[in-house]
Amino acid sequence: MASRLLIDLGEVSEGEIALVGGKAGKLGELVREGLPVPPGFVITTEAFRAFVEATGLVAVVREALGGVDPTRPATFDEASKKIRAAFEAAEFPAELREGISSAYEGFTRKHDVRYCAVRSSATAEDLADASFAGLQETYLNVRGTEQVLEAVRKCWGSLYTPRVLVYRQKKGFDHAEVRLAVLVQKMVDATVSGILFTRDPNTGENHVIVEAGWGLGEAIVGGEVTPDHYVVDGVTQKIVHKQLSEQKVRIVRADGGGNRREEVPPAERSSQKLPDARLLRLVSLGRLIESRYRRPMDVEWCADAHALYIVQARPVTTIPTSTARPSEDDGSAAGAEAPLVRGFGASPGVATGIARLLRGPEEMERLVAGEVLVTTMTTPDMVPAMSRAGGIVTDEGGMTCHAAIVSRELGVPCVVGTREATRVIPDGTEVTVDGKTGAVYRGRRAGSGPKAPAAAPAGSSGGHEAVPVTATKVLVNVGVPEKAVEYARLPVAGVGLLRIEFIFTAHVREHPLALLQKGRKDELVRRLADGIGKVCAAFHPRPVIVRTSDFKTNEYRGMPGGEPFEPIEENPMIGWRGCSRYIASTFRPAFECELEAIQKVRTELGMKNAMVMLPFVRNTWELEEIAGMLRAAGLRRSRDFKLYLMAEVPSTVLLAREFAHHCDGFSIGSNDLTQLVLGADRDSETLGRMGYFDERDPAVQRAIHLLIEGAHAEGTTVGICGQGPSVYPEFAEFLVREGIDSISLNADTVVATTRTIAAIEQRMKLDSLRSG
Repeated sequence: MASRLLIDLGEVSEGEIALVGGKAGKLGELVREGLPVPPGFVITTEAFRAFVEATGLVAVVREALGGVDPTRPATFDEASKKIRAAFEAAEFPAELREGISSAYEGFTRKHDVRYCAVRSSATAEDLADASFAGLQETYLNVRGTEQVLEAVRKCWGSLYTPRVLVYRQKKGFDHAEVRLAVLVQKMVDATVSGILFTRDPNTGENHVIVEAGWGLGEAIVGGEVTPDHYVVDGVTQKIVHKQLSEQKVRIVRADGGGNRREEVPPAERSSQKLPDARLLRLVSLGRLIESRYRRPMDVEWCADAHALYIVQARPVTTIPTSTARPSEDDGSAAGAEAPLVRGFGASPGVATGIARLLRGPEEMERLVAGEVLVTTMTTPDMVPAMSRAGGIVTDEGGMTCHAAIVSRELGVPCVVGTREATRVIPDGTEVTVDGKTGAVYRGRRAGSGPKAPAAAPAGSSGGHEAVPVTATKVLVNVGVPEKAVEYARLPVAGVGLLRIEFIFTAHVREHPLALLQKGRKDELVRRLADGIGKVCAAFHPRPVIVRTSDFKTNEYRGMPGGEPFEPIEENPMIGWRGCSRYIASTFRPAFECELEAIQKVRTELGMKNAMVMLPFVRNTWELEEIAGMLRAAGLRRSRDFKLYLMAEVPSTVLLAREFAHHCDGFSIGSNDLTQLVLGADRDSETLGRMGYFDERDPAVQRAIHLLIEGAHAEGTTVGICGQGPSVYPEFAEFLVREGIDSISLNADTVVATTRTIAAIEQRMKLDSLRSG
């Protein structure tokens, strides 16, 4: 396949998200893990760029989006119509057309493909804090080269539908920065499909939630049917609950391609869609996926007569902080009065407002901000109305339907699957929606209130929920600068990790040396400073620790313009990366641009809270040279400027007291430290499945003990910025008992893990009193 334009799915990794998009990136990783994913190939974001540049669509998009007014929903529609019409009228450049056609024909021969699925895979999709569920287009049961080409063009155009434009605006993504890859996969002739959550997305409990329906999964995700609902205990793997639903229609393959709806035979309508043995096999696949990503996952699956297949995996974008049942003062609206209707509690929270019945997207303008949206089922076209709603109630759907996923991300209380809300709830009636218990009541109830102006991240306090004070500092990791304002509302002491790589991939999108070669240094520094500045401004005066670039050679080589500057290494994980790049004469000018951008933020923007952290440190002599580069850039260690080192290489641990003289603090990079202590490649699927890679290993914990002991002896702090403490409470306890100074967490785990830390510290006090 043509380099960078077309890539086999089996060769894709999640580290190439800027090239292949979120969906394809995660599925490529699962293929490498040996999980059952239908084969496919990716038409990359580089192909998208080649298409829009060759056809003049760049100017069309820029002009249309220039007229968008976020306060006027109609302007999103106008811009979308102009852009999508231009996409559908544009012809493929001859070379690109030939490349896609040849790849498709080779793919069909190799994998015996009769029909395929053509699916969007955006660079801002299936992320940890934004799933973009159902917003971009997918075309199923596509057959033949011409149909595939047409579907690809429509997928690209779907990057600019009104609902996507509104959602990106809501989530803080820059329209001009997002690109779309397209994934072409072998189509499974599914007899049953559904979705799986590895943790209960509504309560956070350790339950696996599975929903299943006959035929293709589009009927479930779109809320056209109410699926079977199964709950499996995450510890015992026993089925603890089944709720079988009647399904009268299903979506299946039409003769000659495409989809059609057909009636389900009466004898099958209320039968169990997924037999127990198959259900438990599916749960085991879900657990493997969660183990790979070390966080709760939302998995789409399907099955034919012979096998189960995974067709999508993304992080669960919302996990509540409390699993307590409703009480009089827990914020639920439970009480003695019987509810008007009851369904699945799909997005927690309580809201009161005027019920507004909408029959479809064409009636969206009727919904006034703060009203309760009542409809048969939401569709992606209704996202603009959903973002204004105080609460959402639907007749159809389960906890994994479009309404449930999007409402959780928007922070809107939601109840789905009531079966009769549109019939029972009169339009214009005041109602209270309890998204935790799944009940909808007439009038205002205790604990209800209007929707908050802006939703805090999943698991966060959002400024409304108190968290205990801890002696261990709790910080937050920030990836996308556009989320900084939202994350700044968390009860944290600052940012423990701002990876500059994310700013490169989202804001720069080109190899830094390629930009310098073109004489675009000022542009490079400005873009880096803009991204860093957004985060520092949001958290000011709390510190923001900016980790300088740590791309490996294979990752840098994959960036636009990177190939001439990067060697091919057999093992880039322990190759030319981190500090070794900075002192190399070939890369030094690029690193100096990073330092200049940080100094620009501190001086021109006045954000003195920007600090620096150096990754993958091997020796003290390289630090001495880098210290000179920092001083030359105006960055001197002082009361208001701190320098931190990532503790990832065992040499840093063994010589912690010596390294401490060169920094103000360490931050443990548990993934690299684990692989280098245990000699276990963190990317090895074989070793991962065999259980070799585990930061809880006694050898790794011994290394952490030595680091903390040595650093503290020199008066230097130690923190950690990995997911381990939030995933493994026992690992968090080990760190706290060892005297770790700070723990930096992903946003969705801040509140829950802070409570865990507080409980550990309280136990330590009690243990001390008892032993005293």
